[in-house]
Amino acid sequence: MTRGIATLIALAVAFAAIFASPADARPPGWSAGTTGRPLATCIRRAAPGDDFRTIARDLAGFDCVTPQKQLGSGDYWVISEHVGERSRSRRPLNVRMLSLWQGQTTLHILYKDGRVETASDDPVGLTKRIQLGAIVEYPIPRLRAPVDRLLWKVEGASNMNGVVRNVRIATQAESSRANLFMAALYAAFGGLCIALLTYNLALWATLRYRFQLAYAVMVATLMGYAFTSSGALAWLMPDIANTTRLRINYLLLTLAATSLLWFARTFFEEHVFGPRLRMFMRISMAALLAVGIGFAIFAPLAPTLLSTIYNWVFAAMILPILAVVASAWRNRSNFLWLFGIAWAAPIVAGCLRVLNSLGVVPWSFWLDNSTLVSMAAEALLSSIAIAYRIRLLSRERDAAVAAETVARRLADLDPLTGLLNRRSFLSHAIGRKGPQTLLILDLDRFKQVNDTIGHDGGDEVLRVVARTLRALAPEDGLTARIGGEEFALLCDAVHPVEAETMLARLRATRMPFDLRVTASIGTAQGPIADERQWKSLYRAADRALFDAKAAGRDRVKTAPIAA
Repeated sequence: MTRGIATLIALAVAFAAIFASPADARPPGWSAGTTGRPLATCIRRAAPGDDFRTIARDLAGFDCVTPQKQLGSGDYWVISEHVGERSRSRRPLNVRMLSLWQGQTTLHILYKDGRVETASDDPVGLTKRIQLGAIVEYPIPRLRAPVDRLLWKVEGASNMNGVVRNVRIATQAESSRANLFMAALYAAFGGLCIALLTYNLALWATLRYRFQLAYAVMVATLMGYAFTSSGALAWLMPDIANTTRLRINYLLLTLAATSLLWFARTFFEEHVFGPRLRMFMRISMAALLAVGIGFAIFAPLAPTLLSTIYNWVFAAMILPILAVVASAWRNRSNFLWLFGIAWAAPIVAGCLRVLNSLGVVPWSFWLDNSTLVSMAAEALLSSIAIAYRIRLLSRERDAAVAAETVARRLADLDPLTGLLNRRSFLSHAIGRKGPQTLLILDLDRFKQVNDTIGHDGGDEVLRVVARTLRALAPEDGLTARIGGEEFALLCDAVHPVEAETMLARLRATRMPFDLRVTASIGTAQGPIADERQWKSLYRAADRALFDAKAAGRDRVKTAPIAA
């Protein structure tokens, strides 16, 4: 258990160290998000009647220090540093930036010779420019003069995560490589999701464990989230507004987080969840669903406010996870270390993304895509955890089946002799096909045996008789202790056990304290297809036993076969 917590902390620290570091601190070409040369930007608020040429010359009016997110929502001008590169036929250039919540977005490409090329897009137009990785890309027209600066006017910016972020100049070859890289990344994740979804649904259909269904729902929503957040949805539906794509993105991430809580609720043993923790989990899942659905429906009305609420609710999601982990620790859950190893990276990734949204942690491409990387690792580890969980459940089930079998056998057997008891003997006897031979054996003067050698000695005599009967019974025969010192043996009449042979064997068997013990046997033959026939056969054998006792004991009497 301690190793599980230590592993969780170690993985969390390692993951945070890798993914929370600034993208620019990593080697060039580390990811598609760092493709090309970065451009610093400055920002200023837009006013009615602004002319882009006048704005471009008035650089003193731009703020290059204050983080964009602190400026709030509204209309803005954003200008880049000097570009100083020329887009050529053999080396065409593109402008790349992150996809954000924006209304009308206009890009002015300012050239050194004073020429300007302008591209203006509404949210639907932005969708058509999205590349894999949710990167908005503008091709730079090939003119003779190099590009001086880039100037954006963004109207209706929610500024939830910035107005214009991560601006880069990249060649067409670099952009193609970035798309190829992202396609491989998302295809690998999608293939993994499909495999895990099929695997867990198949297991759930067979075993019906709730955590398998919860995990399948989580994988399905994460696959949908990857499809929307990657920009693949924009390629499939180029006429959808980019803001609509982002709303779907938020909703799917909410469903994935809710299914994570559901998975945690069903993965651990039931004793981990007390009444308060169960209620806390229900409230947490309801809050997540409410904020996700609310953002998807009402985001166009107040995107900044709803995004802030969304981020804080997501930040609070760590509380039920910590509560479950703490309860699992206290209650010594067998699955805590599995959960810790598998879910360390996704939980930390979620926390880092929320902290990034709140402005605490700087943005990086890998942090922005940490959900994919962490969930891919989690999916592989969780598949092992689920297999282990099923193995434990199977062992518990097998142990329960074995215990039930033992209990059933104990309920069917006489505890002293190990032979069938009367109830079990009847359940196995009635309904046997063909004529049967029933032998009823009763020890003679058994009270005197107990008086002579004591009850312990008498019990041992009963065990010796039982072993003798068991040794003489054919493979398909039934032997039982049906009374205190009364035994029964039932076998097929075609291959009967000779009663005289049984009596001779008993006479020759050494008894405790070399005591001479005799028995009387009554036999009868007939069908026992139903209870009526059994009673008839038993009465006949019992009368024969009475005749043997009356004739002097230590002998065999056989009932006549009914005509």
